[in-house]
Amino acid sequence: MTSVLLRSVELGAGAPKICVPVMGATLAELAAHTAQVAPHTTATPFILPIAPQLASKPATVDLVELRIDTLAGSATNPELVAEAIRVVRAALPDTVPLLFTFRTTREGGTQPITDGDYAAVLATAIGSGEVDAVDLEMRTTRDLLEAIVSAARAYKVAVVMSNHDFEQTPAKAEIIARLREQQDLGADVTKIAVMPRSPRDVITLLDATEEFTATFADRPTITMAMGPDGVISRLAGEIFGSTLSFGQVGAASAPGQVDASELRRVLDLLHRAG
Repeated sequence: MTSVLLRSVELGAGAPKICVPVMGATLAELAAHTAQVAPHTTATPFILPIAPQLASKPATVDLVELRIDTLAGSATNPELVAEAIRVVRAALPDTVPLLFTFRTTREGGTQPITDGDYAAVLATAIGSGEVDAVDLEMRTTRDLLEAIVSAARAYKVAVVMSNHDFEQTPAKAEIIARLREQQDLGADVTKIAVMPRSPRDVITLLDATEEFTATFADRPTITMAMGPDGVISRLAGEIFGSTLSFGQVGAASAPGQVDASELRRVLDLLHRAG
């Protein structure tokens, strides 16, 4: 598998990474949430000789996701989008990568957007020089999807291609087929999130993840089952091949997200045990 390097974070190598979404209806709210999620650290910590293990304590957050669809008016205002990106990037430590996402209403987002405006918003992010990756929904109109992938490659911005099913968990073969399609469409990272209606649905998602990553994947993948039943998929994804989990600091962006600091402890425990 080829890993993907986003600033100081190598996705697809080592323990699963933690991504925390930041949200806000205004620029001020976005800045405040970002500062809460991944505050700047300027002082060098003093490490006592009797506790050297503290020196390697990992940060809670590896990546930050800007959920721009939560910003009022962002669907039709590229200038506002560009300003929001600057505001969030300025509030982040330089080492923390920024994933840019406009989640459409058909996949759980907060405001409607036309295909043309969706492409314009992503083009603004890709050309900003401030984001490290963009989320691109795989059900985007094919010509627009191909144009966005091409632009991202030109600007050296990674594409996290995604698919969200808030109604059900597709059959195992269908989950694998969607992830393979994302690879074929040029994703740097593949992603699928499904809604389980029973514990067996969670097993289906994990089984599909394991088969896809063991048999077909040549790049990092992210999978999760949402809601309370799916929490185990966010915690134990590494065992089955998922390389990133979304945690929350403050408000959650999807059902079933858990506190980022608690998520870090569990992910590290399972990684060491493995």
